[in-house]
Amino acid sequence: MIIVTGGAGFIGSNIVKGLNDRGIDDILVVDNLTNMVKFKNIQGLKVKDYMDKYAFMDALKAGKFNHEKIDVIFHEGACSDTMEYNGKYMMENNFEYTKNVLHFCLDRKIQMMYASSASTYGSGAHGFREEPACEEALNVYAFSKLFFDNYLRRLLPQAQSQVVGLRYFNVYGPQENHKGKMASMIYQMYNQWKAEHKVRLFGEYAGYGPGEHTRDFVYVKDVVKVNFYFWDHPEISGIFNCGTGHAHQFNTLAKAVLNHFGSGELEYVPFPEVLKGKYQSFTEADDTNLLAAGYDGGFTPIEEAAEEYCQLLDKTGGYYVYEG
Repeated sequence: MIIVTGGAGFIGSNIVKGLNDRGIDDILVVDNLTNMVKFKNIQGLKVKDYMDKYAFMDALKAGKFNHEKIDVIFHEGACSDTMEYNGKYMMENNFEYTKNVLHFCLDRKIQMMYASSASTYGSGAHGFREEPACEEALNVYAFSKLFFDNYLRRLLPQAQSQVVGLRYFNVYGPQENHKGKMASMIYQMYNQWKAEHKVRLFGEYAGYGPGEHTRDFVYVKDVVKVNFYFWDHPEISGIFNCGTGHAHQFNTLAKAVLNHFGSGELEYVPFPEVLKGKYQSFTEADDTNLLAAGYDGGFTPIEEAAEEYCQLLDKTGGYYVYEG
């Protein structure tokens, strides 16, 4: 059996789809469907069972999985809302929960891949390398992720099974509809065009011109490839960046959406006061360690991935369809 926590979420459901593409459906999806829209992410996939997140946490602590044959846990379950300011809630979800899964896996020598975040680099002023000199937290979300990464670092020298943390950069692609304001910019721009035949971006801020703030945008299908690379190489452990290594302006994404539709207007709006001092104006993964670990699967060019994603949004609203 394979367990995917956050399996009804964005990256988690794409991992389930990737497993299905490998002919695997002996999958336990763990999630919290309080946001009921997420059910749409798994109705097009093939899984063995579903378990509520809190029931799963209780079952782990009670030893109910102790005699189950589990090959790997992809731990994608977390609160990913960077605007959530409840520190107690964030640490329970992103630190304590992950710590419980980690010790379960270490005790039973089960492979574990988990979702870290590029937010651990803060402003990025010191670079984007997987080392403390580059790391700082600008909000409690980033703190919860970095705090767990540092917890793992202390344990890894004694670990007898694989643990891999992947610092996701700006992920976009199918199955993110439920994320609302936290969905990728390409999803938001697609829907802006559908509603108003225009796309909006932030104007000038922090020395960057209108729409010139840059991100390392990474297609979710490539994120799955990176996860599966490490799964296929259980001898490798550590914390690795998961980004393309190439930053692109938001203008590039906007033009890709406008090119898809063949018309429309690009409009710039004043940079919001609430984000000043809390905004990453530039991100770009340093992939040195990822490549040194042997990953050679490459990354989909942004224009190609954006067009493929827009076509799926046209066809199914951005969801995978069950194929029997």
